[in-house]
Amino acid sequence: MPPTDTRPEAAITALLGERTTLVLTGAGVSTDSGIPDYRGPNSPARKPMTFQEFVSGRAMQQRYWARAHVGWQRLSGARPNATHVVLARMQDEERLSGLITQNVDGLHEFAGHRDVVDLHGRIDRIICLTCRVVSARQALHRRLSALNPGHASRVADFAPDGDALLEDTDDFRVAPCEHCGGVLKPDVVFFGENVPRERVAQCTNLVDQAESLLVLGSSLQVMSGLRFVRQARARGLPVVIVNRGTTRGDDLADLKLDAGCAETLAPLLHRTTDARSAG
Repeated sequence: MPPTDTRPEAAITALLGERTTLVLTGAGVSTDSGIPDYRGPNSPARKPMTFQEFVSGRAMQQRYWARAHVGWQRLSGARPNATHVVLARMQDEERLSGLITQNVDGLHEFAGHRDVVDLHGRIDRIICLTCRVVSARQALHRRLSALNPGHASRVADFAPDGDALLEDTDDFRVAPCEHCGGVLKPDVVFFGENVPRERVAQCTNLVDQAESLLVLGSSLQVMSGLRFVRQARARGLPVVIVNRGTTRGDDLADLKLDAGCAETLAPLLHRTTDARSAG
């Protein structure tokens, strides 16, 4: 008998076969774009601001926006990496049934992916907590720059979420909502907030219709992502997890690969594309 092909892409192909795949991505997908993650093997300890802290008063809002204003200079320059590009190509080849991302960076859409479900929202959008009007982050960045000249160019270390590690934030001027004067917040789900019910329902429906589930770059430490792995397992779907380090879903997976996403996905795409061309 010929030797068993132990390459990661071969193992995934053998398990998933010709099934279309629902993909769930996490922070490990964006690290190759220069966006650090929270829970990777080499990630420093980080305690992000909670929603309850953010709404507690002006001081915490000054702290958040002073750090985020500097960090936006870095985040807004991030570009899709090989994993984003491969997934967009797989969608074009009709090999994916959907894509749910826990990331807020918008890089899947930047790479050309359509119909992405941004489970935790988008950092490039701003929402008013009073009137709920959604606006562009870049427009707020210009307003904050006008109110705080030179602040965005400050030199600082960065936290895993991209925010600058600044302590002297008491003098930072925060911009209110232009429509009602309310408090502005990134249109993302903070720790302590719940994912909107309609978004959860959309994801649940995708899992119900899926033929398999591929998890990329997520430790599945938060229930918002883990719930869909549990749902897929309960349905008897093949589950593959590709992530550096352990995840909370390892015991639910049919196949767990401790590897990088780009290095694992690229050969998988080329292998299937070449096989279809030969056929």
